[in-house]
Amino acid sequence: MSRGQFELFKEMLANVSANSPFYREKFQKSGIDVNEITSMEMIAELPFTTKEELRQAYPLGLQSVPDEKIVRIHSSSGTTGKPIIIPYTAQDVAAWAEMMARCFEIAGITPLDRIQITPGYGLWTAGIGFQAGCEKLGAMAVPMGPGNTDKQLQMMMDLKSTVIIGTSSYALVLAEEVEKRGLRSEIKLKKGVIGSERWGEKMRQRIRNELGIEIYDIYGLTEIYGPGIAIDCDCHEGMHYFDDFLYFEIIDSVTGEVLPEGEV
Repeated sequence: MSRGQFELFKEMLANVSANSPFYREKFQKSGIDVNEITSMEMIAELPFTTKEELRQAYPLGLQSVPDEKIVRIHSSSGTTGKPIIIPYTAQDVAAWAEMMARCFEIAGITPLDRIQITPGYGLWTAGIGFQAGCEKLGAMAVPMGPGNTDKQLQMMMDLKSTVIIGTSSYALVLAEEVEKRGLRSEIKLKKGVIGSERWGEKMRQRIRNELGIEIYDIYGLTEIYGPGIAIDCDCHEGMHYFDDFLYFEIIDSVTGEVLPEGEV
């Protein structure tokens, strides 16, 4: 983190401690005075935030700007408890689109590509996030949303989609249907960007072999914009993230100690 980034981080801390009901209470309970955070190393003194705490901020306890600055709401699924609602400013939306466009570029996707987006739209961050990144990049978005495999395959053939976006399980469904229907020669896909679900090398090889495409693992979570904050590249040996937007720490899960780069 550069000095300029640290100053921006300090501004953000001051803002959330003053204007977010959630963080104001959290810092007060933890005895944290954000004005005393004077170096990057002191970031480690800030308290952890857990998923359960974020749920308790429902519905808008995380908001730290006036209502007129909020342009969009997204939410986690809430399948294991209350959903976590995240309010987005116009700047949030722009930053997210920029990171998503970078992810596409890392995957070798260009404005000449036609990107078929199969994740859901709406409160979930996936579909609309990929859409924004696609438009930022200048590629053609095919905003299909989830399901309706017959139509997915028809549009894929008719529009000559070159990139598929989806979960690993749905990408596998499409691969199996392409094989079963004998459509391989009519499919123009070259790449796939896969996220949302845990999947491994065995799944990667299966999808890649059945669809004849290179696939990339994309990462994100509702609490930090959504998908698009990290992606793997052609080497497939780990994620690339954007350190001009995000600050990562490597944490010992037992002691809570911040570890140096290269540690697990």
